[in-house]
Amino acid sequence: MADQLSSRLGYLLKHAQLNFAESGARALEPLGITGRQLAVLVVLDAAEPLSQLEAARELGVDRTTMVALVDELEAKGLVERRRSTEDRRKNIVGLTPHGKKTLAKGERLHQETEKTFLAELTPLEAELFVRILKKLAAEAEAGGLPDREGE
Repeated sequence: MADQLSSRLGYLLKHAQLNFAESGARALEPLGITGRQLAVLVVLDAAEPLSQLEAARELGVDRTTMVALVDELEAKGLVERRRSTEDRRKNIVGLTPHGKKTLAKGERLHQETEKTFLAELTPLEAELFVRILKKLAAEAEAGGLPDREGE
């Protein structure tokens, strides 16, 4: 039975993702953030200021989830909300100086985690693997499949 499961694409993808997520969580633990929170910081570091709703769309998460994520990051002093000067109904969310430092450290840790995760592959295999995943993710997005993780 184990051989039957371990050769299935869904099983392999799920367990590879779980291994990567666990490694990423351990790496980010000293910063006090999760992988999902790091993704929010990445999106909010855009050149143009984003509203909570715009950031939620970028991440593929619903508004309620985005509010909770921003609340958590705001409580940690990593982001701050301010009213949009163009539309007072909008909250613009930006990184604080502490948020920018945390983002930079988090990105370094994330890159190290990726490198370690892909270490069993040759550089060519790792590049091809990432390119294939991008293609599959783009096809899923074009097909209207929801991004449940937002990362």
